[in-house]
Amino acid sequence: MLQDSHFLINPATFRPGATISISKAKSKLKSEHDPDKALKIYSSVSNHYTSPLSSRYAQEYTVKRLAKSHRFSDIEAFLESHKDDKKITQEPFLSSIIRSYGLAGMFDQALKTYLQMDDLGTPRSAVSFNVLLSACVNSKFYDRVPQLFDEMPKKHGFLPDKVSYGVLIRSYCEMGKPELAMEKLKEMEEKGVEITAVTFTTILNSLYKGGRCDEAEKVWNEMAKRGCGPDVGAYNVKIMNFQGGDPEGVKVLIEEMSNVGLKPDTISYNYLMSCYCRNGMMDEAEKVYEDLETKGCNPNASTFRTLIFYLCKNEQFETGYKVFRESVRANKIPDVNTLKYLVHGLAKSSKAKEAKEMIRTMKKKFPANVVKVWTKIEEELGLAKVELGDIKSNESNVAHLVRLLPSNAAGLTSSKLTRKTSKHEIPLVLIPPAMMVFEVPDAAKPSFNMVTPF
Repeated sequence: MLQDSHFLINPATFRPGATISISKAKSKLKSEHDPDKALKIYSSVSNHYTSPLSSRYAQEYTVKRLAKSHRFSDIEAFLESHKDDKKITQEPFLSSIIRSYGLAGMFDQALKTYLQMDDLGTPRSAVSFNVLLSACVNSKFYDRVPQLFDEMPKKHGFLPDKVSYGVLIRSYCEMGKPELAMEKLKEMEEKGVEITAVTFTTILNSLYKGGRCDEAEKVWNEMAKRGCGPDVGAYNVKIMNFQGGDPEGVKVLIEEMSNVGLKPDTISYNYLMSCYCRNGMMDEAEKVYEDLETKGCNPNASTFRTLIFYLCKNEQFETGYKVFRESVRANKIPDVNTLKYLVHGLAKSSKAKEAKEMIRTMKKKFPANVVKVWTKIEEELGLAKVELGDIKSNESNVAHLVRLLPSNAAGLTSSKLTRKTSKHEIPLVLIPPAMMVFEVPDAAKPSFNMVTPF
């Protein structure tokens, strides 16, 4: 069951202001991880619906930020406020609300919205139905999809389309029942519903994951017979079967893709890179990463996560830090667990400066609940404390302070001064003749107690 952390937002907050365009808001929301700031960006849009697609993405980015902070009451207030808009009678507009609830894992609210369509005066078709089924899958209620598939079209008088069948087939595959998915292929054929490469790929993925490789090869051949040639997605699923095995096998499949006129994508090269990593071939893995741009691909969060993890595993923390900086610039920062591994490794390798900078970056990029995690890590590693280097850099300033003392200060036997920093007070002991000895408290000494991240 979803647990809500807090409710802070008045629905009136969501009424748009008149400052930025929806396209600019979408761009800003991509790099903004703080949910309150995301809401502020969304509410400052001059007209949310000049571009329906950009509007949907902006809405979804905002919901994702709130969901990551477990602010489900805020999500409900945010999305319910959209039902007061006159565009609620348009099926695509209402469908965007259902979709957003699905992204947050709030299927009950998604279903409630779908059932309200008559009252709201919104027509139903396969469009909103498909969004409802996808919301069910996103919320991981796979077993409810077949029931909805059987009930809703009959009740509301429309026919499922190829997308509807695609989501149904995915639900069977997620439940580990690809044989039921295969039966639906026959039903689609009988009813004249197009069977796409995506549908076949979903079944292929389920069979490969279940170790049923012989059956997967039969499906692969069936695709060719139906004139539904494998696409990049299907090849990527096949490539996955080689992950952790022989990198040469992956290379052969990538070459085969190119030979049949398909362009390998970032996912294809991620699998090749991961395969090299698993076999301890880090130089080759880094080469794949470095060559992505020349192959017309951009690294994604999975690229950075995989490479950083294996660099850390091989104690190449400095290189891992460089890759982390590149992930920040690309706004594709990996998950917390991977980065914990890196920051612990940096601290262990006497790279406290890099570790501190990394933590500062993460605190700036993410909301309060994630910042707490990094604050705890910072304290565990002693990185929140004043370091000797920080103290030494202030020696000249302190010496100047001593010179300004009255002349009888030289006769003091043990008089203490305190120099304030932004967060700490560092006591200074004055010993005649005006010689300074820094008395550094234990709290100011660097501590690098390694905590196992996994």
